[in-house]
Amino acid sequence: MTLSVSGGTLLFTLLLISRLLENALLNAEVKEGEILPPTIHKLMKGYNKYLRPFFDNGPVSVGMSLDIASIDTISEINMDYTATIFLRQRWTDERLVFQGNKSLSLDGRLVELLWVPDTFIVDSKKSFLHDITVENRLIRIFPNGTVLYALRITTTVACNMDLTKYPMDKQTCTLQLESWGYNINDLTFHWTRGNESVSGLDTLKLAQYTVEDHYTSVSEAIYETGHYPKLVFHFELKRSILYFILETYVPSSLLVVLSWVSFWISQSSVPARICIGVTTVLTMTTLMMGARTSLPNANCFIKAIDVYLGICFSFIFGALIEYAVAHFCTLTYSESMYGHHMHDTFDDEMNGIITTIASNSNRAKRRKEANAAANAAGANAAPVEIALTPSSPSGSEPRLEAPPEVPRHWCFTVLAVLRKVLRRAINCCHIENPHYIDNYSRVTFPLSFVVVNLLYWTYYLYF
Repeated sequence: MTLSVSGGTLLFTLLLISRLLENALLNAEVKEGEILPPTIHKLMKGYNKYLRPFFDNGPVSVGMSLDIASIDTISEINMDYTATIFLRQRWTDERLVFQGNKSLSLDGRLVELLWVPDTFIVDSKKSFLHDITVENRLIRIFPNGTVLYALRITTTVACNMDLTKYPMDKQTCTLQLESWGYNINDLTFHWTRGNESVSGLDTLKLAQYTVEDHYTSVSEAIYETGHYPKLVFHFELKRSILYFILETYVPSSLLVVLSWVSFWISQSSVPARICIGVTTVLTMTTLMMGARTSLPNANCFIKAIDVYLGICFSFIFGALIEYAVAHFCTLTYSESMYGHHMHDTFDDEMNGIITTIASNSNRAKRRKEANAAANAAGANAAPVEIALTPSSPSGSEPRLEAPPEVPRHWCFTVLAVLRKVLRRAINCCHIENPHYIDNYSRVTFPLSFVVVNLLYWTYYLYF
């Protein structure tokens, strides 16, 4: 008896719980009907969001338009840009046709009930959909079945940059939209208004760039799995050079001019000229290192700013080397003047000695020949003709006729020729006055720097 009572109680409890669950489900259906208006509720009846429109009647045509809200950053180091865009997509779904002449604007959260294109951004490194205060989505259905789907997205997209003319460069970046899973047989993309489908760039203000041109194009993405629809938005950015002129070009040029001050300082002021040269070299090195901090460390890019900084560094280092050469020539010149004077004195003495030795040798030879001739004449008893010297009018002093002059030894001739050749070779590299080096540098350094600047700016601005 006790078991039957407890069993009846349990059965009653189960029936009560099932009744309560049925009431809860009925209340949920009523609330769902209240959320969805009758028109939407009717449209959603039998709607399958997993099947695309015109499933058996050709591809779905999706029109795209963009509104560029902002371009936040453009990074040369990472070679990408970050932009916030409003992406709008339009397509027609025959299952959503309804009677009336007004469009229906729905809550963005109802997008989960509809089929939407699987559009994605090519080359996107990271993207997110804004969700403050709710997800920034817009769904609007028109009576003819056209669906407008809008999103607010912030994305970081890769942009391949050519920095060979940095900071006088122009970069062309793209924003590419593709379908992830539907090929061209199921889905097609097109810009709704051609190049005018993208707006917002005319009023866009960037820190270092100005938007020079932009245009759109339609293409196909070819992969192993098939051909997929693709839309490309191209925009050309030109870098503003004024910042770099004030930050890098003007300071480096002034450092070059500062290095020329040493040309007007006396060569005897060694500490002053060395201090200017070393200081300008170190300052230029620091400036070059600072200019590289915001650029990618890629060996493949020899940038225009690197070329200019290298030119300035070469002129500054050349000014330091110029003083070293001028100072060395000054010391050499002083020593050579003293050595030249001693060398001339030594040459005069040697020439006198050689002349004396030669004259004495000739005189002794003539006496020897005269004695030999006299002895021969006495032995043969032949008369000897004696000539009177012109210096003795009375003719009391006899004089023998002098024999012809004997040529100098060939060693003296070779030494004389070698000495002339060495003197000419030294004179070719000899600077008459080392102070002229500074005088020439005062003209050649500025003139060369101006010419190099003209060639530099002409090439990078017009070629």
